[in-house]
Amino acid sequence: MQKKIEILGCFIDAVDSRDALQKAEEFILQGIPSHVITLNAEIAYAASSDPELKKIINKADLVTPDGIGIVWAARRKGYDLKERVTGIDMVYNLSELASEKGYKVFLLGAAPGVAEKAAENLQLKYPDLIICGTRDGYFREEEVDEVIDEIRNLSPHILMVALGAPKQEFFINRYKERLEVPLCLGVGGSFDVISGLKKRAPEIMIKLNLEWLYRLVLEPKRLKRQMALPKFVIKVLKEEK
Repeated sequence: MQKKIEILGCFIDAVDSRDALQKAEEFILQGIPSHVITLNAEIAYAASSDPELKKIINKADLVTPDGIGIVWAARRKGYDLKERVTGIDMVYNLSELASEKGYKVFLLGAAPGVAEKAAENLQLKYPDLIICGTRDGYFREEEVDEVIDEIRNLSPHILMVALGAPKQEFFINRYKERLEVPLCLGVGGSFDVISGLKKRAPEIMIKLNLEWLYRLVLEPKRLKRQMALPKFVIKVLKEEK
C-alpha cells in the first residue's frame, strides 16, 4: 500500500504519475467501481470546512496530489513527492493505456460539443483508443437516470467526468455503483483544454509549477478561486503550530 499524507484532514496518496496509472489499471482489472480524485489546494481547503466533501475524498480509492499547493504541504510534512498528478495528465496517461490495452472510455461533462471534440482529438493522438460515448454536462436532475443508463449500457472501463470540482466528486460518489464502471475519475476542465477551447500553459510554466498563473492571466475572473491558495497555505501553517 502506498503511503497516505494527511493535509487539512484530507488523506492523499503519495504517488507519482506512474504509480497512479498502475493503481488505476488495477481498478480496471478488478472490475469493481472505483473513484479516483485528483486533489488540489482549492478543494482541500473547501473540504476543511465541508464534512461531506471531506468524507467523499477520504473514502475515494485513490487521491492524487494535483497542484503545487498540495505538493508544498506534503513536503512540509517530510514527503518528497516527485510531481503533481493532475486531472489532464491522468486523461492523457489513461487514454494511452486504454489504446494499448483495448479499454473503452466514456467522456461525460463540459459544455455541449466539447466532450465530442475532446474525443476526436484524443483519438487523433491515440488512433487505437476506443471512446464508446460522450455526453455534455448540461443535463438536468430529472435526466440523471437516463445518463446513468446510457453509460452503463455502453460498459466503458473508464469514465472521465468533467463537471467541475467538487460537483464531479459528489456525482461519482453518489452514482458509481449504479454506473458499474471500474474506473471513475473527475477531470475538471480537462476537456476544455483537450478540445482546443482553452490553451494549456507552455511546458516551461508547467515544469515551474506556474500553470495556475498562466490560467489566471488568461482568465482574470479566476482570481476569486485562486484566493483559496493563500488561505490554504495559512491554514496549513496554523495547523503546524
